[in-house]
Amino acid sequence: MSALFTPVRVGRYTLKNHLVMAPMTRSRASLDGTPGELAAEYYAQRASVGLIVTEGTQPSDDGQGYLATPGIYTEAHVDGWKNVTAAVHERGGRIFIQLMHAGRMSHPDNTPHHRQGVAPSAIAPGVPMFTLKGMQDIPAPRALTTAEVRQTVDDFRFAARQAIAAGADGVEIHGANGYLVQQFFAPNANTRTDKYGGSIDNRARFAIEVATAIAGEIGADRTAIRLSPGTPLWGIDEGAEGPALYRHLVTELDKLGLAYLHVSLQGNEPQLADIRERWRGTLILNRPGRTREAVGADVASGLADLEAYGQMVLANPDFVTRLKLGAPMNDALPNAFFGGDGRGYIDYPALALTDTVTS
Repeated sequence: MSALFTPVRVGRYTLKNHLVMAPMTRSRASLDGTPGELAAEYYAQRASVGLIVTEGTQPSDDGQGYLATPGIYTEAHVDGWKNVTAAVHERGGRIFIQLMHAGRMSHPDNTPHHRQGVAPSAIAPGVPMFTLKGMQDIPAPRALTTAEVRQTVDDFRFAARQAIAAGADGVEIHGANGYLVQQFFAPNANTRTDKYGGSIDNRARFAIEVATAIAGEIGADRTAIRLSPGTPLWGIDEGAEGPALYRHLVTELDKLGLAYLHVSLQGNEPQLADIRERWRGTLILNRPGRTREAVGADVASGLADLEAYGQMVLANPDFVTRLKLGAPMNDALPNAFFGGDGRGYIDYPALALTDTVTS
């Protein structure tokens, strides 16, 4: 495990360790998408990890899916994120803002313009979503026109520029977990007949165009992407061609020289090996449900360059110190994951030794 605590180069930065805070939606932003008052403290408390990846942050009004998620496309958003990034940097951390367009995983009651969601095709996910009126079925989205797909690429580009203006060290494109980018991959969510649908090359095109646009805007070494191959979340089914799509996608993304590829995948070792073979750059691996005993195994084996953790970092602001000391971990409070105040957000206790043990 000692290799986890050594410096590692990622994009243009040298991180202090091989540990990453995975992106986690917390739904504590204001309704206009400005990060909440406690967000700076929440992220700064966890700045001992090598890299923080923020909660999913919408690049446009159309990109919002859930209540009280942050945005990064207005000046108010930028000002709010400046407080967060400054607090993280003051404690010696690095932070990438994750750009997340929810696509069809959206409800009109949750967005500032109260319009129908947008997606590759007009196919509902078949699941409900929490709104201010309670749980409601998600209505079918409106299919983006070809011109609107190109505009959405520009929305991502603009949001990346705004993230850098807000002091972020880089951005991570959310291409996982059933949201817009992955919706383009899946034949059961993408029945388009233009250049963004049909063949593997076409279904991967949107992700590659977004990554290329952002890399051109802020630099490839500050641009990253997260993928969750084969994850059947929110009605997504990538079908039998899924592995071939990811072989093509990863090969093309590798040519861009991005800061890192962040893969969320539990099991399916052959596909992980396939990705590792095609990705020559930095690989961050997040295995949902990974146990404390498995921490460090993927870095030690050489499969991953860094390991990302969600709930363990959420519940342990001094995650790195606890790992070094072999100390017990706090348990996360699931009923405080989404929305609310500081409870289950900034009040998880740190070890008494935190102030005297350096990371």
